[in-house]
Amino acid sequence: MKIIPTPLEGCFELLPEVHQDTRGSFMETYAKTHLSDTLGVLDFIQENEVASSYGVIRGMHYQTPPFAQAKLIRAISGKIIDIAIDLRPKSPTFLKFHRVELSGENKKQLFVPKGFAHGYSVISPTAVVLYKVDAPYAPEKEAGLSPLDPLFNFDWGIEQGKEKLNQRDRNWPYHEGK
Repeated sequence: MKIIPTPLEGCFELLPEVHQDTRGSFMETYAKTHLSDTLGVLDFIQENEVASSYGVIRGMHYQTPPFAQAKLIRAISGKIIDIAIDLRPKSPTFLKFHRVELSGENKKQLFVPKGFAHGYSVISPTAVVLYKVDAPYAPEKEAGLSPLDPLFNFDWGIEQGKEKLNQRDRNWPYHEGK
């Protein structure tokens, strides 16, 4: 597996090696021992699968300590625009973000460390997203930023007026600035 640094400290794109033959394909999507040298020791405790249609925006979500989560995200079908924002105040990349297309076709994954907000949009007719987390969901520690925050001015890859957000994501606050 190729581990590609992003401009954000601790955030990486992962590109599995796909082996193909007459039977189909095989790829290793996660190997704890291989990734721990770069990503640190991870103990993913839960895996979630989400199906969505074109225009859906989910984000920008995070959990506050002690339930902050690291995530490993991939689209197993369809295409998404995935965005991670560094919210660690002492980080040299504080309030910077990384945007990447993940798809069933390109097989890329995004590792988002603790202390980041995360969200994605669906830019294909449908998409199925699979992600691992290293801490349990804690509703009382859930937080978020508006995915429409003008401070970040994200390009979600969705035609204007076709965005679909639930009420919770629509109501997340804007960041107060740099």
